[in-house]
Amino acid sequence: MKKKIGLFLSGEPSGGGKFQYSLCMLDAMAALPNEGYEVAVGYATELWRTYLRNYDFRHFHVSYTYWDRIINKVWRVARFSPRWIKQISPHIYSPAKTLLKENRDLWIFPSHEALTYQVPVQSMAAMHDLMHRYECRFPEVSVHSKERDWAYGNICKQAKVLLVDSEIGKQQVIESYQIAPEKIYVLPFIPPKYIYAKHTPDGFERRYTLPSKFIFYPAQFWEHKNHSGLLKAAALLKNVIPDLHLVFVGLKKEGYQDVCELTERLRLTRNIQFIGYVPDIDMSEFYRHARAMIMPTFFGPTNIPPLEAIAIGCPVAVSDIYGAREQMGEAALYFNPSSSQEIAAAIKQLWEDDHLCAKLSDFGFLRSKQWNQSHFNERLRKILERVISE
Repeated sequence: MKKKIGLFLSGEPSGGGKFQYSLCMLDAMAALPNEGYEVAVGYATELWRTYLRNYDFRHFHVSYTYWDRIINKVWRVARFSPRWIKQISPHIYSPAKTLLKENRDLWIFPSHEALTYQVPVQSMAAMHDLMHRYECRFPEVSVHSKERDWAYGNICKQAKVLLVDSEIGKQQVIESYQIAPEKIYVLPFIPPKYIYAKHTPDGFERRYTLPSKFIFYPAQFWEHKNHSGLLKAAALLKNVIPDLHLVFVGLKKEGYQDVCELTERLRLTRNIQFIGYVPDIDMSEFYRHARAMIMPTFFGPTNIPPLEAIAIGCPVAVSDIYGAREQMGEAALYFNPSSSQEIAAAIKQLWEDDHLCAKLSDFGFLRSKQWNQSHFNERLRKILERVISE
């Protein structure tokens, strides 16, 4: 008898890593053997229809009515018991009715999804990070940290199994919510398949005017992304590397204005280029044009952009935090993100040392071949077999 798997997709491309992870999970579902699995995909946002056209899955919209949103907010604010929510949701909550109607053996939630603890189904939930606990100094996670912690705790406790990106991510879940280790499976991130595009998108050169040589940083403008540390590092190098150029792409979140003001104060306006949001189709071309990619973020445990870079041969320097070395091995330079001097040293090496860049590129290619979509698919299949058989 075929195993019935449900995959729930939410979010938008502007959501960053969670959306990219969902794309990878969708490809993993497509790789499951037809003779053993029957996959159905529910989606919360209409844009997923465009992506699902390329797959043979039966898919359906999971709609939220006005009253569903009110109910969801009441549950969250009042912090009702998940056990009680699961008892009442099939009677009053449209998403619960839709998912239960599918009669799946297991539902996979690749994003931090409240449905994990709202619907009485067997579930596999991805827990990407707990930075609201480990990096609570940043306003983007501290403002609603108690609410977030309540929701994440419920997800961890109510899911049948959890997926994490690294061994460090596993340990953080265990120590934060006292979850049994055997309930947690490590499934490292991979780059989404669009990053492997081999051809320059039509109109790319018209859309973007890039420097002939630049350091690339793809990140939304949250404070934890540490654009400020990168700018201060660039200021230290201003006289040493007068032709230094940094290219920033990403949505203009709450930290954007501060970054712009700091750029002016440090007199770096000629050295910094702000592109804004870049669609998925164009991202691989930025990595190909870049001298290197740098990621001075304070958040982890691991991140997807470094994987995108090494997949197409772009040298990488990353923050030496959490699971970065577990993820990148010898395929990156490492620095303390709190030290502008160390960031500056990494930039200088990448900018001036051709041999180092070639070596990092080679190590990166090797690393990306050791863990890619096919490995991700196979490990997930083995996890599914074990979980469903229990």
